[in-house]
Amino acid sequence: MGNYVPNTPGEQQEMLKELGVNDIRELFRAVPDQVYLNTPLKLAKGLSEFEVKRRMKQIAAKNTVFSSIFRGAGAYHHYIPSIVTQITSKEEFVTAYTPYQAEISQGILQSIFEYQTMICELTGMDVSNASVYDGATAAAEAVIMCKERKQRKALVSAAIHPQTIETIRTYCMGTDMEMLLIPLKDGRTDLEKLEEMLDSETSCVLLQQPNFFGQLEDCDAVGEILSGTEIKYILSCNPISLGLLKTPAEYGAHIAVGEGQPLGLPLSFGGPYLGFMATTEKLMRRLPGRIVGETKDHKGERTFVLTLQAREQHIRREKASSNICSNQALCAMTAAVYLDAMGQKGLAQAAQLSMSKAHYLAERLCELKEFSLAYEGDFFNEFVTDYQGDVDKLLTGLEERGILGGYPLGAGQLLWCATEMNTREEIDALLEAIKEVLGA
Repeated sequence: MGNYVPNTPGEQQEMLKELGVNDIRELFRAVPDQVYLNTPLKLAKGLSEFEVKRRMKQIAAKNTVFSSIFRGAGAYHHYIPSIVTQITSKEEFVTAYTPYQAEISQGILQSIFEYQTMICELTGMDVSNASVYDGATAAAEAVIMCKERKQRKALVSAAIHPQTIETIRTYCMGTDMEMLLIPLKDGRTDLEKLEEMLDSETSCVLLQQPNFFGQLEDCDAVGEILSGTEIKYILSCNPISLGLLKTPAEYGAHIAVGEGQPLGLPLSFGGPYLGFMATTEKLMRRLPGRIVGETKDHKGERTFVLTLQAREQHIRREKASSNICSNQALCAMTAAVYLDAMGQKGLAQAAQLSMSKAHYLAERLCELKEFSLAYEGDFFNEFVTDYQGDVDKLLTGLEERGILGGYPLGAGQLLWCATEMNTREEIDALLEAIKEVLGA
């Protein structure tokens, strides 16, 4: 595959001659004459390369690019090694799809297989699919995986991402399932209420670690509560946090899901992102989407194929448990290259830096009398503060100074975030900017 270069009129005529036709119109003779546009399109005059670049720069200049970012809420600003984009920008990898023709697509299939392997190592699970659209979709698909004939109730923590809750609610509405929210207590899932809500109709319990408010849930306790039952335990997790925290498998989860954007994908105005899913061997045949398997060809050499897919997903779609039959191949490969470049040590360092800087940020903010921590529990790289002031005025003032402040939650609360990208100097500068805004 080469870079896109238009064919010259002479080359076009050579191809047409080889096909045995005289012109393009004859090549498409099956198209009725009445649907042809026989007048030229009213297009602007073409621009030179120099003019196009200048015009694109003018358009890009309208974007607001913040020098400091202290907001997460599901999308995170992490360092991306240059080798990640260097490899994934190669044309042979630029696709969102898993190829059908295994015999001519071994490279793409192997890249997906390596991604699946890394997700299994990251989560402690036995098998991963080739990815889905985003973290919210992954969580909703996991809930549907757990549906049984007499178990159609999903208990979902109210502390998971609000957009994920809405996605799960939509999936449940279309699949005859009931979703109930587990109440919160001090910013975390109320485990006493969870135990009260469990019954014979419960199919699964879904938590997020860390949760939307940045708090670390007692996931071990949930594993113990569900131990010995037929109820499936789904854990949605921040993949960077797994550099420090226990894996979902170690918590006793049956299914691990999450948003893979932190694994080498830039913020990019919200996408494209990556939903990862992994599960135990017992549940692997329920896993939606594509799964690439490893086998041997007739020569005994290592090779890769699509495997373990239900026919209903493509043919008898009205009977399918999932209609996802594509995946985010390029985003998945990006995550795999990122994980390989970072390695176990690098991922742990990114997690450690994110956590330590978030705690330093929290300490500095709480030095100001207008701020206080909303919750006392342990947190990873996000936390909520109560702010005694005008939130909109504060955030606007910070934006004017090139700083993207915390995410407003309402009622005077802000969800702050720090990653390895935030230096001590940036955090100190944030405090000085806040003081300026407060004094204005």
